[in-house]
Amino acid sequence: MFKSLQYFVSQTIALESLVRDLAGFGYVRVKSVAASGEFAVRGSILDVFPVNFDAPVRMDMDDEHIRCIYTYNLLTGKNIWEHKALILLPARPPRAGGDDRPAAFTADIPLNHFVDIERGDYVVHHIHGIGRFLGVKDLEAGGAAPLAHFVIEYEGGDKLYVPRHDLHLVQKYISFTKKPPRLFKLGSREWDKVKRQIEKRLQHLAAGLLHVQAVRESLKGFAFPPDTSWQTEFEKKFPFTETPDQAKASAEVKADMEALQPMDRLLCGDVGYGKTEVAMRAAFKAVAAGKQVAVLVPTTVLAEQHYFNFSRRMQDFPVRVGMLSRFRTKAEQAAIVAGTREGNVDILIGTHRLLSGDVGFKDLGLIIIDEEQRFGVSAKERLKHMKLLADVLTLTATPIPRTLYMAMAGARDMSVISTPPQNRVPVSTHMIPFDEDIIGAAIDQELRRGGQVFFLHNHVEDIDPIAAVIRRLVPRVRLAVGHGQMPGRALEEIMLKFLKGEIDCLVCTTIIESGIDIPNANTLIVNRADRFGLADLHQLRGRVGRMDVKAYAYFIVPEKGLLSGVARQRLEALAKFTDLGAGFNIAFEDLQIRGAGNLLGQQQHGYISSVGFDLYCRLLRESVENLRRELKEKELKNADEIHLERSGDTHRS
Repeated sequence: MFKSLQYFVSQTIALESLVRDLAGFGYVRVKSVAASGEFAVRGSILDVFPVNFDAPVRMDMDDEHIRCIYTYNLLTGKNIWEHKALILLPARPPRAGGDDRPAAFTADIPLNHFVDIERGDYVVHHIHGIGRFLGVKDLEAGGAAPLAHFVIEYEGGDKLYVPRHDLHLVQKYISFTKKPPRLFKLGSREWDKVKRQIEKRLQHLAAGLLHVQAVRESLKGFAFPPDTSWQTEFEKKFPFTETPDQAKASAEVKADMEALQPMDRLLCGDVGYGKTEVAMRAAFKAVAAGKQVAVLVPTTVLAEQHYFNFSRRMQDFPVRVGMLSRFRTKAEQAAIVAGTREGNVDILIGTHRLLSGDVGFKDLGLIIIDEEQRFGVSAKERLKHMKLLADVLTLTATPIPRTLYMAMAGARDMSVISTPPQNRVPVSTHMIPFDEDIIGAAIDQELRRGGQVFFLHNHVEDIDPIAAVIRRLVPRVRLAVGHGQMPGRALEEIMLKFLKGEIDCLVCTTIIESGIDIPNANTLIVNRADRFGLADLHQLRGRVGRMDVKAYAYFIVPEKGLLSGVARQRLEALAKFTDLGAGFNIAFEDLQIRGAGNLLGQQQHGYISSVGFDLYCRLLRESVENLRRELKEKELKNADEIHLERSGDTHRS
């Protein structure tokens, strides 16, 4: 198991002990916390930036008691949310490049859900199984001072008191199913039996994962040359301040490209955190080496957006960018397809149209896939074949558990961008009724500061009457309607006008959901937000707040009494997770609300329900590591036997 420090609200501990603990765990004392692995003391307040967190944590001391614990916004200093307890992992020694932040979700980091345990939640104790958390209680032992213990209730009302030094054995139970888990009986062997069964079954999955990895490593791909002076010049032209995570992810991608084995890397980061820039640098590197690049995106509008951004970003260099989607006529598409085959197109951006049989490349070197989970089954099958031809970089804003446990088990390389761009502020989120005064005021406020507005109404049948209401409320607004059923050319023209700032308010369907990046659009209004999934709403909210300007998201919902239970849960989670980098929390919350059988497969889903997601990931990782060790030992034994045979042959001759 992993080493950790654990602290609770109301715990008795001297500030000097806290400082000593943190220093012993490799945390560096500074004047003011700015990066992962640092801590600072100001009077009775201790700030620490845990290596497994996306935000720093503040502990407020009252004499020798911890009064409260909460994460806070590094830029504003404001509290984000309060915690009952805190679990800290050791800070790592500095890595190459000076960034001491370990990649999120690595093998020795548990899932960061310990801090979210509430009274009544189900928890998993590694030795005793699933129980219900009842709270924290002080217990005396052998005349010593009372110590805080976690109280866990098991079947039949039996209670387990977990002292501070055993807290690393406890995790919140997460299963992605609405059905509550069964509680285990304390002292019975049933929990061990369940664990052993799952460990046995996971050995097959581990063997499969290692086989995939072995096949990848045995393939010989193209080793890209080191960066050129053009690459350095291209990267210097990035108009924003690069974040440490962006620089690290870019270095990891380029190192993969320069290796002989084909790259298969997942780049995970919240909406607006700069994944596209990392992808552009990889694409530029591939083109500089004389290779072609395919950029596959889930929607036509996003293909247009990427085409616009890639073309503008690379305009000072001899890079030819093409785009295939329904925004192009058949004659234009035929010319682009022919040009790609002949090598006259360096970077081809498109929807699933790129996977059509007539599309071929003269010398494909890199495939960039944006939000792979949004593609259909047939598109994914075609992708499997394409992946054998080139290096692959997959971008996602939703760290779905399949990719999470694949990365934890080491079967896929993963880079995480968890630091927000400089000066980024969280989006101000509001739940409102359909009130014309509020809607009119929100749009008018955005226009007065020279910004633009997305008004999302996801029914094409009555989208024009909604647009008429907005025109009546704000007569001066330059408004356009956009949806997927419009002719390609007309929609393309509207999107380009909105990009150029010639339209103030775009009344549209969910065509804007994936990746649209218009920095001047900083107000979003979503009609009937209760009809959307939680991850979808988070993606939509990510369309605004792309710059250092305060952005607003208004979600129009019916009165609380008219909302379904699931819709209410989604909206409460959206209101709760408004801080920068909330995507991971959102993804988990969404999966707990709607279940994850379709993402993980029913069999794996069943295993997770039995032991909880965190323990499942750890058991899988252990299976992979054990099997990898066995294979290594077998290889060494075989090598020794061959060496002995050869020695014997030499001696006999």
